[in-house]
Amino acid sequence: MSESRFARTTITAALPYANGPLHIGHLAGVYVPADLYARYLRLVGRPVLFVCGSDEHGVAITIKARQEGLSPQELVDRYHGQLEAGMRAMNISVDIYSRTSLPIHHQTAQEFFLKFHEKGLFTEQTTEQFFDPEAGLFLADRYVVGTCPKCGYDRAYGDQCERCGTSLSPTDLIDPRSALTGAVPELRPTTHWFLPLQNWQSTIEKYILEDHTDWKPNVFGQCKSWLQDGLQARAMTRDMDWGVPVPLPKAEGKVLYVWFDAPIGYISATKHWAAQRAAEDPSRCSPDDWKIWWQAPDTRLVHFIGKDNIVFHCIIFPILLMGHGDYIWADQVPANEFLNLEGEKISTSRNWAVWAHEFLADYPDQVDVLRYVLTSIMPETKDNDFTWADYQARNNNELVATLGNFVHRVLTLIHKYYGGNVPAPVDSTERERELLAHIPRTAAEVGQALDRFRFREALTAAMELARAGNKYLADTEPWKLYKTDPQATQTVLYTALQVVAALGVVFEPFTPEAAAHIRHMTCQPEPAWHQLEQPELVPAGTALAEARMLFRKLDDDFVAQQLARLHASRSTAETPAAPVPPAFSPPRKPEITYEQFAALDLRIATVTAAERVPKADKLLKLTLDTGLDTRIVVSGIAEHFAPEVVVGRQVVLLANLAPRKLRGIESQGMILMAEGADGRLFFVQPDGLLPPGAEVR
Repeated sequence: MSESRFARTTITAALPYANGPLHIGHLAGVYVPADLYARYLRLVGRPVLFVCGSDEHGVAITIKARQEGLSPQELVDRYHGQLEAGMRAMNISVDIYSRTSLPIHHQTAQEFFLKFHEKGLFTEQTTEQFFDPEAGLFLADRYVVGTCPKCGYDRAYGDQCERCGTSLSPTDLIDPRSALTGAVPELRPTTHWFLPLQNWQSTIEKYILEDHTDWKPNVFGQCKSWLQDGLQARAMTRDMDWGVPVPLPKAEGKVLYVWFDAPIGYISATKHWAAQRAAEDPSRCSPDDWKIWWQAPDTRLVHFIGKDNIVFHCIIFPILLMGHGDYIWADQVPANEFLNLEGEKISTSRNWAVWAHEFLADYPDQVDVLRYVLTSIMPETKDNDFTWADYQARNNNELVATLGNFVHRVLTLIHKYYGGNVPAPVDSTERERELLAHIPRTAAEVGQALDRFRFREALTAAMELARAGNKYLADTEPWKLYKTDPQATQTVLYTALQVVAALGVVFEPFTPEAAAHIRHMTCQPEPAWHQLEQPELVPAGTALAEARMLFRKLDDDFVAQQLARLHASRSTAETPAAPVPPAFSPPRKPEITYEQFAALDLRIATVTAAERVPKADKLLKLTLDTGLDTRIVVSGIAEHFAPEVVVGRQVVLLANLAPRKLRGIESQGMILMAEGADGRLFFVQPDGLLPPGAEVR
């Protein structure tokens, strides 16, 4: 079905997991693009419902609750509030922000399960599942780690290898271990209800590989890879006491698999929305109004997700909808890749993140700037990097110097020369006509890009209109022209103001607060995309509101403060206040004598330069100041640290290790690293600054 034949659009944004607040990776990957698209559809007059909510079930919730001394419900209550507040603070315009711990969700998910059970779509199997004897619980697939049998990656999860993308079962892993305690798990019998995904293989292949070849390459490619490997039966239940209870008499102590219940949260959220509206005004809405958004064949379903959720939304959730039989399937799944931070992967466990609620609490005037920057670097087809220096540059050079400066100068000049009343044009030239023609052309370019989910391209087209207006103003110099030709100045400022007014519409999806300020200053009504086709957006004689600056310049101190805060928070996260026993302890090595230990020359060294080794994904070439000399060390840490974040660190160097050549580079020593249970590497470094060459004993 072509897009033009859809009568309405249901937009879903991946349910954020309720074990932490929103960070910029979440925003750039899912919530900002979903909001841009929803706002655009509303502007062009298409009916749209934008739903989201907190995903509150799963073993990760129970583990974190246990760590913090809370019940799972207390934990999700806290983070649900933070997540919802973060969405509102970022002006994410969801129609409903629901949660999966609500009775309406439990009921909806259980109805789905029973429908499958009644149709005989499950197979009941008793299997052996990994059990952690130290934690005293069965392990969810993600909490079993080991070596991937396909590519050899030694930190693969029990459901998927994140390096090669292979779908796995925990028993497929080589040398499995518990990600919770590091213990070697035991296989114990347990009964679960399995969904034989392979029965839908041909249907899903047609749905994706034939009917949706227009999906983004990263989405289409990952789905194709999964399908080529062949779909396998997957358990839809888990042994837990937190989640949606399995609604069968003999299923006590079992809950629905979180990836069965979580996507159904989109449907229950829509039911929640309809119930709220019906309670507010029964004459306007019925509790059954949710159905048109999920069951009408002329409704378009669009999922906004990150790349780690592609297979669940493109394969497993559609199978659930197909199996039920009453629901539409997704027409588009514009998944984004990951956003890195200052050259490193965002890590919530290491506190290497920019948390939206913390940043906006300190800088409430930066909402639009953050939205703008995240859109401009959105990881649409490959991973991208957020840096505070780039944030400052885009704010100062684009929002302040281009968009904000143009709007403010035009309004200020009209107030100065015409008392705030829009002057009438006297005699427009070809140049004015061309600039005004730029407005509908921009509307078409931005709209076409947004319709194709190319948000960066859309933002670039919108900013080009501001640049065109800025150049026109700089070339005509109305502040000089007014002295010699007042009538020509009227035409210039009238024309420029039409561009300003157009920016108040075209920037509505990207920077809604700034766009609203523009519309207030130019006395425009509520925005609508069709306004951009009009020859005149603000008539002559309109009394304008007082001019105000839209954005403020950010100095170097701002960048320094953000970097200092980032590094300080990571240091705190990586240096616990009290000793924490390791989650995973490798086997002990053979005993050595003191003399053997004393023969090791361990010294503090400072990294003065770092670069990647060509054609070696794991290797960094480090230049070290040892206090005695400058030497090169090749270290296998490139998958964990970008070169720029290593420079300046103090490390512990094994200085008298015999040199060896790695990829043609002579490595003169080895730096010491510690490995966590999940395979993350940590620098072994002094508590305070020491001179290079200081001995480690």
